[in-house]
Amino acid sequence: MSAGPLVHHELCFGCGPANLFGLLIELERQSEGAIIGGCLIKQDHEGAQPGRAHEGIVAAALSEAMSFACGPRMRATSFELSVGGSVPVGTYLEVEAQALDLPDGGFQASATGTVEDEPVASAHGTYEPLA
Repeated sequence: MSAGPLVHHELCFGCGPANLFGLLIELERQSEGAIIGGCLIKQDHEGAQPGRAHEGIVAAALSEAMSFACGPRMRATSFELSVGGSVPVGTYLEVEAQALDLPDGGFQASATGTVEDEPVASAHGTYEPLA
């Protein structure tokens, strides 16, 4: 289990506590390769549909969770998002992510996003260590 908050660095768009324009996502390790957490969808995250989050914001939240499920210093090399619903501004997007080791030292990860227990998005991707 993690002893403290999972943060890449202070200004990371996803998890950085000093980036007030970012997601300010809070994540915690459930077990090796499993992460849970979430973020408040703010007006700054609005997309083309008024009052709804931009799909890229949802993608960033799921990618951030998958990155930490893989390890603290990982980056996406491929990523696919499926959107099943919209995320209203002012709601809390909950995320869960899992990762599996690959033989080449990378990881395969998947994540789901829910709002008020309703699935809104899923993603999967491959991750490798930062250079």
